[in-house]
Amino acid sequence: MLILLKWLVLAAIALAVGLLAAGQMGALKGTRPADLGVKNGRLKPPSNTPNSVSSQTALHPGHPMAADATIAPLPLHGDAAATIRGLQQVVAAQRGAAVVEQGPDYLYAQFTTPALQFVDDVEFWVDPSAGVVQVRSASRIGRKDFGVNRARIESLRTQWAAKASGG
Repeated sequence: MLILLKWLVLAAIALAVGLLAAGQMGALKGTRPADLGVKNGRLKPPSNTPNSVSSQTALHPGHPMAADATIAPLPLHGDAAATIRGLQQVVAAQRGAAVVEQGPDYLYAQFTTPALQFVDDVEFWVDPSAGVVQVRSASRIGRKDFGVNRARIESLRTQWAAKASGG
């Protein structure tokens, strides 16, 4: 029994080291989705697995993850361009964040985890008809994100509110 336990511990250590090495070599980054951006007033739908959030889930009736993926949009602070500039500053200050694309009403960033180098795609779009910032955050690979995308957006929401109030 003791020998089996030692082998299991060694196997677990080998698996962890292998996973860490794979992450550091970029094997866990996934590829950037080709269908990001705003199309017909919509960001990409949430993932079909529990690893994303979207403020536009209501636009996708019957979506299998609607209940889990729904998150509130962010408020505007100023016009579209000022809002995106402010969000860019908040996003760029985050650990692992890289702003990839920025326009007058759209911001796309990638968040990379430090150890395993997982990449999440995060989008913000100033929705002129709703008067809010629509948001989507999703993991590229895996089935679950253990609430990371939701926590990220809620943290950004808090920082965005503090920035808007001069904090």
